[in-house]
Amino acid sequence: MTLVTAPNLSFGDRLAGVFAERGQLCVGIDPHSWLLRDWNLPDTAAGAETFGRAVVAAAAGRVGLVKPQVAFYERFGSAGFLALERVLSDARQAGLLVIGDAKRGDLGTSVEAYGEAWLTPGSPLEVDALTLAAYMGVGSLDSPLNRAAANGKGVFLLAATSNPEAADIQRAIVADGPHAGSSVARAVLDDVTLRNARAGVTAAGAAAQTTAGLGSIGVVLGATLDLSSFGIDVNQAPTEFRTPVLAPGFGHQGGDIMDLAGIYGGYAGGVIVSESRSVLSAGPHRIEEAIDRRVAEVGTVRG
Repeated sequence: MTLVTAPNLSFGDRLAGVFAERGQLCVGIDPHSWLLRDWNLPDTAAGAETFGRAVVAAAAGRVGLVKPQVAFYERFGSAGFLALERVLSDARQAGLLVIGDAKRGDLGTSVEAYGEAWLTPGSPLEVDALTLAAYMGVGSLDSPLNRAAANGKGVFLLAATSNPEAADIQRAIVADGPHAGSSVARAVLDDVTLRNARAGVTAAGAAAQTTAGLGSIGVVLGATLDLSSFGIDVNQAPTEFRTPVLAPGFGHQGGDIMDLAGIYGGYAGGVIVSESRSVLSAGPHRIEEAIDRRVAEVGTVRG
């Protein structure tokens, strides 16, 4: 049984195993309309399914992580969700760690239902980790966070995203409470850091495997940002129960993989290098070559 599928390991342990075996590159599965046309596929649920399953086949054995963007399937309604279910099934069977990029966020029974849909073993939409938005506070996400921990799943909370519209809110200073004086982005990161530390201490007390040192709750930090302007000092990263980082923005969006250590500092070893268009635009006949090239480049930076 591989680290990806071992049920007794935390998501952080499985992620660390993937890094060791396959590196830090994550291939996005984003069936844009224009990409489907470039791949000579119809802009339909069937086309998105064919596209996604082909990307999974190309990624299998080359990387350990894929990240389907749920919105590109959701736009086709029920047929799109059926297509996504088949893509997810292929990815699980291929032994890939799957991050569902759904960016869900709510509270109470609503967010509990999101967790049930995406983070429950055996669910048609089961993934290994899910992106969530904490606009209503990190505490509003307790239900999916608890479900993820109980099922060996992971969660990535939006903290500092690359879109310019987000900067005003994410760089805003918290007025009071335990995070008073910190930016909103920093407050999310600090909450996640604290939760990973608490979970790590509990797991260590139960004699669980904690050798990987990666927490199971991560954050999204864009690779094109000056994170210091968001109040985040990357040189103050925790050394135990480290926080994983899902890092969009490399490749097509302009982030340079050679700057990985400079961008993320002490978080660099836990960074998931997420790339979509820079790989997918190679087309159906050259995508394997594009993945191999990017794996080699990311591996060079890892040293």
